[in-house]
Amino acid sequence: MDPVVIPILVAALVVVFLVAATVRIVPQARRYNIERFGRYRRTLQPGLNFVLPVADRVNTKLDVREQVYSSDPKPVITEDNLVVNIDTVLYYQITDPRAAAYEVADYLQAIDQLTVTTLRNVIGSMDLEGTLTSREEINARLRAVLDDATGKWGIRVNRVEIKAIDPPNTIKEAMEKQMRAERDKRAAILHAEGERQAKILTAEGTKQKDILEAQGTQQAMILRADGESKAVELVFQAVHRNNADAKVLAYKYLETLPHLAQSDNNTFWVIPGELTEAIRTVTTAFGDQSSAAGPPVAGQQDSVADVADRDKDNVGVPEIEPNSTLALDAVAAADEAAKQAAAAVSDAKAEAEAAGETRLPGR
Repeated sequence: MDPVVIPILVAALVVVFLVAATVRIVPQARRYNIERFGRYRRTLQPGLNFVLPVADRVNTKLDVREQVYSSDPKPVITEDNLVVNIDTVLYYQITDPRAAAYEVADYLQAIDQLTVTTLRNVIGSMDLEGTLTSREEINARLRAVLDDATGKWGIRVNRVEIKAIDPPNTIKEAMEKQMRAERDKRAAILHAEGERQAKILTAEGTKQKDILEAQGTQQAMILRADGESKAVELVFQAVHRNNADAKVLAYKYLETLPHLAQSDNNTFWVIPGELTEAIRTVTTAFGDQSSAAGPPVAGQQDSVADVADRDKDNVGVPEIEPNSTLALDAVAAADEAAKQAAAAVSDAKAEAEAAGETRLPGR
């Protein structure tokens, strides 16, 4: 090999080495701390950078993005002397690469220890219930303490979250019993409220039912009374239209009396006071028919004379003989009026039943 070529190759290798040692390419979101002869010189920014070979060297490479650090559970004593295990999640970001590299030896360990001591100070002034229900307050106090302490380290704490709070097993069992008792209490209250509401609704339904039944009975009685009133009115009109005399009316009166005792519920029935007068009228009528065959006695002559005198006073009102055609027509009219009255009562009862109203029991 030519002796001249060897020095050229050596020089080329030296040049390549020097160029490689001079050029530094820093990725995005990274920061390189440069030391010159062991002393901090500057921090390289992302992109192409040049340094002095051999004199300058990269001491630390730092990531300036926001990072997450999860600590292990740490035992903490509450105000009511209960030991709980608490683990936290820390969100931090390096804002000053020089301070993060030269102000603290291990910033993660420092933050972890600071978090533990701050938690013990904060939770030591709270009881267990306050610890479980005051996470936002604990997070805010932790963030304030950590942000103030890590500022000189070139680190900004963005957020601190308590990931879990684990009380002792005995406390967990007691809490479960308490929650179970609360649920049983709420269930009993809801059950009692349901029964109360059901009884109220049942009472309201019974009340409405009684009111409707009373209204139905009232309407039935009104319709029945209207039917009976119409029936009596028809009978009255038929009697007066056919000009029935007192003898026919007395006969129909006696004919109706047996119907008063036909009901099964009647244990006794009252004979009206007009019964004797009706019997006397019928007896008189049959007595008049028997007197047609022979001469009347002295007493009868006097009664005939009295009747004649009354006939003279009531001029224009003809007397109906028992065997005459007018008397028979009067009896037929009375029968027809009774049938119409019964039909009217039946129609009234049918209307009441069609309206769905309750009938009163027979007395």
